[in-house]
Amino acid sequence: MSPSNLPTERAVVPDDALAAALSEFADVVGPANVLVSEEAKQEFRDPFQPARWDGLSAAAVIQPDSVEQIQQLVRIASRHNVPLWTQSQGRNNGYGGAAPRLSGSVTVNLRRMNKILEINEELGYALVEPGVSFQQLYDEVQARGLRLMVSVPDLGWGSLVGNSLDHGTTYLPNGKDFMAPCGMEVVLADGDLLRTGMGAQPGNASWNLYRRSYGPSLDQLFMQSNFGIVTKMGVWLTPTVEKIMHVTVDVFAESDLVQLVDTLRRLRLDGTIDGVPCIFNTVVTASTLGPRSQWYDGDPGTPIPDAAIDEIAKRLDMGRWMLRFALYGDEPVVDHNFAKARAAFARIPGARVRGSKSSPEDGPNLPNPSDQVLAGVPNLAWAQMGGWYGGEHGGHMGFSPVVPLTGEKVYELHRFLRERVEAVGLDYAADIIVINARSAVSVAGLSFDYDDEEATRAAYEIARQLVRDAGEIGYSEYRAHLNFMDLSAEQFSFNNHAYLRFVERIKDAVDPAGILSPGKQGIWPRSLRKPR
Repeated sequence: MSPSNLPTERAVVPDDALAAALSEFADVVGPANVLVSEEAKQEFRDPFQPARWDGLSAAAVIQPDSVEQIQQLVRIASRHNVPLWTQSQGRNNGYGGAAPRLSGSVTVNLRRMNKILEINEELGYALVEPGVSFQQLYDEVQARGLRLMVSVPDLGWGSLVGNSLDHGTTYLPNGKDFMAPCGMEVVLADGDLLRTGMGAQPGNASWNLYRRSYGPSLDQLFMQSNFGIVTKMGVWLTPTVEKIMHVTVDVFAESDLVQLVDTLRRLRLDGTIDGVPCIFNTVVTASTLGPRSQWYDGDPGTPIPDAAIDEIAKRLDMGRWMLRFALYGDEPVVDHNFAKARAAFARIPGARVRGSKSSPEDGPNLPNPSDQVLAGVPNLAWAQMGGWYGGEHGGHMGFSPVVPLTGEKVYELHRFLRERVEAVGLDYAADIIVINARSAVSVAGLSFDYDDEEATRAAYEIARQLVRDAGEIGYSEYRAHLNFMDLSAEQFSFNNHAYLRFVERIKDAVDPAGILSPGKQGIWPRSLRKPR
């Protein structure tokens, strides 16, 4: 069963066609790498979906270990008209995890394709397969003693390729504007093999060094799309710096967010601060350290009041907003930029600016996991943030609209989101990710106990409502949970959905059978497309 307000689309594949396809898949990857039992498939569903909900479920999971196997798999799927849902590690948990958008699809999980094909210290890049995690690449760089840093996300267990293809955030200077990916190899729906950019020329050594190409640049076409299966990707790495200054700025009134954002924007625009700073409110910070009951013993069905939030902030030794960023470079440069930033933020009444300096080799031993991430050291400390309400069975999702980086706009959107989240009895957890010098992603985190179906349904419903309400005032997400991909796509409606109509034409041209990840980002093949 699934609630009526969640997607119910299911692939219509005759039993004999599915059985024939699975048999042929097993001939390609080996029977042990075709998972069909319910127990084996449990890992490949939405991890935050209540146990009784059966939506977004795969018919089977196949795990190839080579490009050649993927080419054979897509040809088999095309012959039998079996839809494939591709993911790398499958750990994008707050957005639906490893589950397919179209129930009954066969999931193609790429964890076995986990080779680091090249690391070039001189030019600062790596070439990896989709099963390579941030932790794996970091460990390999350290094992080889290379003077390189990896820009990592909050959780190090995810795939570099998968995270990049979904526009996932990382925090070093290469992380801003999703700059790290460069050059891809892609299996198309007919089994053909494509290399993007300079890789289209055999033997071109600039494949993973130059983001564009001769003619249209295709890398972005395979991000947040279902036009092909990426089997290799270049990723830019950062040469190891002399010093890292970890900086926090606390402000103690909610309205101080306006000046905090405006000051940060000026320092980002003039190059004083690089990378991807984040602004956290008290609730999101507390959620990374323990469940709600550790911080507040009030009614769990009522939002924590402002006075109690202030008390939690005191216990955490932080403000109502805490800005975190790092400065990188030679020590005199870091010292200069810190002095400039400290003076600028000190102009905000009551603001507190703190900095601690370290060397890159100190990264694994830094006591704060967020400081480790800003030093390029992956960890899993933030994995517990979903336990705010449910503890070990806590789930989370986020509504993540993009907002201009002005104090007025960011604060206006914050108030808009907080009012709606708290109106349904949830605590409002805010993480404002400053993805470049001109815009930010304002994440409204929603936590729930997924063993409580009513609470989970309510969280899903407010997430859906936020997409609609924000769309009415001109805000949309940079990526969406599986359950809301269609609704998010609807918000991009300029000229009768000209954008979506265009990408649908591409879909129909490159995947006429519609077998690759149907419904991803709201892009459906002609055979499954609903009237608009």
